[in-house]
Amino acid sequence: MEFEFILVNPNYDKHIALIQLNRPKELNALNLQLMLELKKALQQLDDNDDVRCIIITGNEQAFAAGADIKQMESKNAIDLLKIDQFETWDQIRKTKKPIIAAVSGFALGGGCELVMTCDMVVASETAKFGQPEIKLGIMPGAGGTQRLTKAVGKALAMEMVLTGKFMSAEEALSAGLINRVVPTELYLEEAVKLAKEITIQSPVAIRLAKESVLKAFDSGLQEGLYFERKNFYMCFASEDQKEGMKAFVEKRKPVFTGK
Repeated sequence: MEFEFILVNPNYDKHIALIQLNRPKELNALNLQLMLELKKALQQLDDNDDVRCIIITGNEQAFAAGADIKQMESKNAIDLLKIDQFETWDQIRKTKKPIIAAVSGFALGGGCELVMTCDMVVASETAKFGQPEIKLGIMPGAGGTQRLTKAVGKALAMEMVLTGKFMSAEEALSAGLINRVVPTELYLEEAVKLAKEITIQSPVAIRLAKESVLKAFDSGLQEGLYFERKNFYMCFASEDQKEGMKAFVEKRKPVFTGK
C-alpha cells in the first residue's frame, strides 16, 4: 500500500520492520492522515508473519513535534467528537508485535504520546520530550496525562503537563520514560540492536509477554496477576515452548518458528 506521510520497510532487517514518519517540513506533525496511515501500516505488519518487531522513527531533527495545530485550530468540540481521532490511537495500542520508538530531536505533544504508545524507547542525546499543550490553552488528549503519570509519577507528570516544560533525554532516562540514550548518529542502529535481541525469541511468548506487561501498566495488581498466569499457561500450548526447553536440555540454541 502506498502512503503519503510515512515510509514503510517491512524488511529493514531480519524480522524487523521500520516505519518512518515523513513530514519533515512540518517536523513530522501528526495530522489525521498520517495517523490513519500509521494505523494501517501497523495492522499490515502485525499480519506479516515474517515481521517480529517494529521500529517507529522520525528524523534527526524531530520524531514528531506534536499534532497538526493548523488542522485542529478551527474545530469545535462536536467536530472533534465526530472525527473520533483517538480511535486510531486505540488501534495502534492494540498492535500485538513489540514496537520500539527510535527518537531524535523533538517528541512533543502528540509526538510524546505516540512515543508512550510504543513498548520501548531508544533516544538520541538530542531528544526532548514534553506535553506543551497547556501553552495552547488545551491539555493532552491522546493519553498524555495517563501514560506519563504512570511512567514518571504524579509530581513530575503534573509539572510537565501544567507548565509545558520539556524533558531532556538524560532526564527521561532517569525518570524511567525511556530505555537508553545514545549518540545521535547511533540512535536508529541501537534500536535495531534492541529489536534483534527480541526477534530471536519465540514470537508466541513475545506476544503473550507484551500483552501481560501492558496489562500490568493498565490495571491493578490482582487483575494483572490473573492475566499473567493465563498467558503463562498459554505458552505451554506452543511448539516454541517445547523447542525452547528441549534446546536448553540439549545445550544448544533454540530455533523458534512462532507456532
